[in-house]
Amino acid sequence: MSITPLMPVYPRCGFRPVRGEGAWLIAEDGARALDFASGIAVNLLGHGHPHLTKAIQDQAATLMHVSNLYGSPQGEAFAQRLVDTTFADTVFFTNSGAEAVECAIKTARAFHQSAGSDRFEIITFKNAFHGRTMATISASNQDKMHKGFAPLLPGFVYVDFDDLAGAEAAISERTAAFLVEPIQGEGGVRPASDEFMVGLRKLADDHGILLVLDEVQCGVARTGALYAHELYGIVPDVMASAKGIGGGFPLGACLATEYAARGMVVGTHGSTYGGNPLALAAGNAVWDVVANDAFLSNVRAMGDKLRGAIEQFIGNYPDLFIGVRGKGLMLGIQMTHEARAFVAHLRDHHGLLTVAAGDNTFRVLPPLNIDDSHVATFIEKLSAGAASYAKPVAA
Repeated sequence: MSITPLMPVYPRCGFRPVRGEGAWLIAEDGARALDFASGIAVNLLGHGHPHLTKAIQDQAATLMHVSNLYGSPQGEAFAQRLVDTTFADTVFFTNSGAEAVECAIKTARAFHQSAGSDRFEIITFKNAFHGRTMATISASNQDKMHKGFAPLLPGFVYVDFDDLAGAEAAISERTAAFLVEPIQGEGGVRPASDEFMVGLRKLADDHGILLVLDEVQCGVARTGALYAHELYGIVPDVMASAKGIGGGFPLGACLATEYAARGMVVGTHGSTYGGNPLALAAGNAVWDVVANDAFLSNVRAMGDKLRGAIEQFIGNYPDLFIGVRGKGLMLGIQMTHEARAFVAHLRDHHGLLTVAAGDNTFRVLPPLNIDDSHVATFIEKLSAGAASYAKPVAA
């Protein structure tokens, strides 16, 4: 048998972590790496955070899973906290970001079709990443995710990101919603402009369609706001959240206003594991830590320090780096060439974990509770990595 026991859909590297301590990961051979990838923006409190760990341990010893056929005191409690701290009136819990976006897509279509309209098309934006299910890859224009899975699901129209005129021109009598990441993560840490986000909100209102946000990566305090749309001064109708919301435990959520959720009635959606007590204990513990002004202010302060240190550093290597972009502790460093080899170099030779993205960019996504010492160590490792890196010769 030639296939590996783990289905070979990931090009797994040689770093094999078995333990985590705060902002550090430790491999089975004892090697230590500074984790400024955070499980791709998931481990927002680092590894082994005492409050999160205790909450999961206590709940695991009490009740891990029951069917959603029963009442959910845990679900009701965390949903109320989300309602109290966000724009939303109602929440559906999922296990992942892709499932949260799936629920958001269904919510947008059900909004119209429950009222007798046949609107179904969703306008999405090029180079977005919304997940790996059939609906979420269909919502993206990226051929690399489409290959081998045709035919795609109909009902998605692609427009250039941050192109408000293009978005307006794409609206038709079939349009149900816009679906957009306020900051494209996989696409290269590309924040939308204020004009674009405010404009989409106005277009949605003017045309009677919904504004659906994918804040799977940029949400949950990552930008220094609880959710990134707050930085733009707008309110969505529907929003997908995941990654950091469970602090490392699989959890996602689809949040909506009462108006937008009018089609999501009994029997329209479900999940076996979604909203299980163990996941919700993790979510509640995360909210205990992040959903307050002091924590968010510190994320902004550390984001400013990290960004400033990166900007000062990259000027020493104009042949390698173009610039840094992003918000809070969701930063991307754009390189003069494809970034994956440099990400591997940092990991394999300097014990620094980052994440490759599109547009020749690599992501810097540290735990949100880092301090000055972590920023200093990151810059030391990044500097050593740049000094020892041989720029690939152009083909």
